[in-house]
Amino acid sequence: MAPDIAPPPERFNIADHLLAANAVRGAKPAFVDDQGTLTYGQLDERVRRMAAGLRSLYLRREERVLVLMHDGCDWPVAFLGALYAGLVPVAVNTLLTADDYAYMLEHSRAQAVLVSGALLPALTSAMVKSDHEVQKLIVSRPQAPLHPSEVEFDAFLQAHAPADKPAATAADDPGFWLYSSGSTGRPKGTVHSHANPYWTCELYGKGVLGLQESDVCFSAAKLFFAYGLGNALTFPMSVGATTLLMGERPTPEATFKRWTGGECGLKPTVCFGAPTGFAGMLAHPALPAREAVAMRLVSSAGEALPAEIGERFKAHFGVDIVDGIGSTEMLHIFLSNLPGKVRYGTTGWPVPGYQIELRGDDGGPVPDGEPGDLYIHGPSAAMMYWGNRSKTRDTFQGGWTKSGDKYVRNPDGSYTYGGRSDDMLKVSGIYVSPFEVEATLVQHPAVLEAAVIGKADADGLTKTQAFVVLKAGASATEDELKAFVKDRLAPYKYPRGITFVADLPKTATGKIQRFKLREQAGA
Repeated sequence: MAPDIAPPPERFNIADHLLAANAVRGAKPAFVDDQGTLTYGQLDERVRRMAAGLRSLYLRREERVLVLMHDGCDWPVAFLGALYAGLVPVAVNTLLTADDYAYMLEHSRAQAVLVSGALLPALTSAMVKSDHEVQKLIVSRPQAPLHPSEVEFDAFLQAHAPADKPAATAADDPGFWLYSSGSTGRPKGTVHSHANPYWTCELYGKGVLGLQESDVCFSAAKLFFAYGLGNALTFPMSVGATTLLMGERPTPEATFKRWTGGECGLKPTVCFGAPTGFAGMLAHPALPAREAVAMRLVSSAGEALPAEIGERFKAHFGVDIVDGIGSTEMLHIFLSNLPGKVRYGTTGWPVPGYQIELRGDDGGPVPDGEPGDLYIHGPSAAMMYWGNRSKTRDTFQGGWTKSGDKYVRNPDGSYTYGGRSDDMLKVSGIYVSPFEVEATLVQHPAVLEAAVIGKADADGLTKTQAFVVLKAGASATEDELKAFVKDRLAPYKYPRGITFVADLPKTATGKIQRFKLREQAGA
């Protein structure tokens, strides 16, 4: 715990805390989307109307409410309204299938669903597949006439007077759920307390990024991600900033439109994204000129940022990308580069308020320069995985959270990413980081993306196999790329085989699904 930051009081409601912090900013825009602007005063009223409406459904404290909505001004009203009422919003990915939503409905036992009209067909299909019954569907921006069991979002709000006070929740009460990406199995319902966003705001949003009331924030990562929730809701609200929200997918064209002011005329000063997105944007012919944007700060997370991408971005825009690592389990970033202190190729230094340990296979500490499993100790750790005791015990160990990542600590105290623990390769008896090989491959001018796995040769020995996506119109040979890596890394690390592909399989968060590549390669 950071000694200079007071903890939240024992009785604490994060929605009330964020609204109260902006009570003096009633006329200031809090959120702006393609349909309009929501001021802080309007947000306060709508959140309290939502809380009253949800209470009118006879939902009880800590019962779950599913939030399946595209980013827009209705999203923070839904999420904060449930929190204000003492209910537990379950924010879910908008890119999943009906089967996924059926599982989440049953697993969370959600009693109501707040859903975007465009996503209602997928939700309806999920409800047909599920035995779980939902009491009420509240539909934002419906695209077709509603069923009698459904109610339009604005009509639901207007039917209820604003609640006069928040639920008397405690700082350590369950506040909300986020589902893990589920790249290797069913997603896990990660339970966070009301206090956890408070800590991420204080320690990272304010403490590291130094967000200001004058900032305009834009996040390519959506609100249902832990990363996006901080970037585009809790962090800006904690300082009274304005957030631009985008419902569509963060393609380069859609992102450039927001960076350059779009239809609303607001240019973001703080932008959040992921390495895959930055790589795609830098390769896009419509990349805006430096003079067309107003960015003073750019943040990256989701996967480790290759140094080459950060350096090219800085050369073009004159702004560093501040790379860090966070997780659904820790809610936001706990290891990060710093504005004004960026060491590309590393994930930076521990965020003040968090402790980092690297442990070997025996559970003991590893010396600097050697890879170890990353463990984090900090105040924003999740409470548990709902209904999954074995995974909870494996991940949350006393005060420490096991991240599942391999890292190396450098002499200057920074940390370098080595890959997911289950992706590390042992070649010729020595650990090889897939990320290190990938980061080298993408330095080649013809390479857009790369992913590396281990594959057994005829003798049963592990060798590196690379999958490469070339830039549009570019060309390169297998031998050329092998030689390129050999010139830059130790000889045993170069990929013994290279397969050229049109794209790489990814989760909805943009993380490469190496297990699918292993299946494809027969590894």
